[in-house]
Amino acid sequence: MKNPVPQAASLLLEKLLLLVHVRPLLAGADRELPPPPPAPGYYDTSCFKRGDLLEVPRTLFIHFGIYLGDNRVAHLMPDILPAFTDDRRQIQQVVTNKRLILGVIAKMASIRVDTVEDFAYGGSILVNHMDRLFKDQLLGSEEAARRAEKLVGATAYSLLWNNCEHFVTYCRYGAAVSFQTDKFCETVKMIIRDQRSVLASVLVGLASIVCLGLAPSTTLPTIFIPFFLWMAG
Repeated sequence: MKNPVPQAASLLLEKLLLLVHVRPLLAGADRELPPPPPAPGYYDTSCFKRGDLLEVPRTLFIHFGIYLGDNRVAHLMPDILPAFTDDRRQIQQVVTNKRLILGVIAKMASIRVDTVEDFAYGGSILVNHMDRLFKDQLLGSEEAARRAEKLVGATAYSLLWNNCEHFVTYCRYGAAVSFQTDKFCETVKMIIRDQRSVLASVLVGLASIVCLGLAPSTTLPTIFIPFFLWMAG
């Protein structure tokens, strides 16, 4: 049995994943409101059934939701606003980049119900594309929808342990997993297992301390993390 990834390794991986997801959003972080979503009716919802798992491919990640019927989708979104107000009218407004980025950093989110247009935001939608991976674990459509509705509200957020994919796989398959997070972690581990990458990581960490004056408490984890990941492999 493999050893669990040490806490220091887990924290660093989450920071790396945060950078991958957040950096593309920074250019538009100063916008007060995002561009308007497509007009109602842009998507043909007649082919969606209550309890369907919807996927919207993005540039660097995939966003997931559970269809509830009547043009409504439950999905988990990072959002800082619930920390400051209980006003549902404000919270229900389309999440801006500022709210999303601060939610990721503060590890806060909400499971919210939006229209299909607001959920997809102009992207193409895949329906139940993950069912092939969970053939023996598929729950009933009504059970999936009820689970999603029950969880609506504020929740903790983690790129590694509690993101939108964890939410939908729990609702539809009964197991909270995230394949895109697993793929990212495996890619990082493969790179670090290369001895040259390990050596480069150590040298960069030491150079940061000596030449840039970075605090050892900040830099040392980047030196030791390759060995932790190697031991966990």
